[in-house]
Amino acid sequence: MSFTHPTGTRGFKLPGRVFRVMNRLLMRRARNGKGPTMGMNLLVLTTIGRKSGQTRLNPLAWFPGPDGSWLVVASAGGSAANPAWYLNLAANPDQVSVEQGGRKVDVTAEQLNGAERAQAWQQITAAADQFRRYEETTDREIPVIRLTPR
Repeated sequence: MSFTHPTGTRGFKLPGRVFRVMNRLLMRRARNGKGPTMGMNLLVLTTIGRKSGQTRLNPLAWFPGPDGSWLVVASAGGSAANPAWYLNLAANPDQVSVEQGGRKVDVTAEQLNGAERAQAWQQITAAADQFRRYEETTDREIPVIRLTPR
């Protein structure tokens, strides 16, 4: 379970306050399981903060992976840096859970690399073109993470 942490030198700057308010609304929607939001399926990812040790919640778009797993993308909207939830996963890949539609599942996180990442990336960008645009905004390779039920 190797996670890489390279950041880019250019990318989109995420707006702080608006982003936090939107995340709360998206988490509520994901927990209710009311179907796609903005054309994507949502889940709530629970991680343990790598510095604080506190529980952290993040709404994320997900895509179906093999054998009932979820694929998520650490795009940060095309930012030069990886999102904090990705760094938390890297520090604690076995202390992660997914919440969706009233169901909570403990998962193990694994970053995809090479041909496996390329195949998943093709599937993701075919389903949600904005991820292709995020890739064009930054010069870092956007991580794809597989969350497998434990």
